[in-house]
Amino acid sequence: MIFERDIFLYMATITIPKTKVKKEGGIVILSLKEYQKFCERATPTFYLKGKEAEALDKLVEEGLKNHNLGKTKKIKSLRVS
Repeated sequence: MIFERDIFLYMATITIPKTKVKKEGGIVILSLKEYQKFCERATPTFYLKGKEAEALDKLVEEGLKNHNLGKTKKIKSLRVS
């Protein structure tokens, strides 16, 4: 038989300041497995093949080349008109 007092012997104590919770707008506690599943579902994965993959590779290569040559601009945000 398991008693409540036995359960508390194996529990870790975590102290979280109220100011931190208030500042961040709340707190969420997940197991590592749940967190990993959440991340997998939140980030889509795309696999390109053939001409699409080659076109994207060329676009990225060109962008990196321009960046290394200093031909790119630093901006604070993107606006969609």
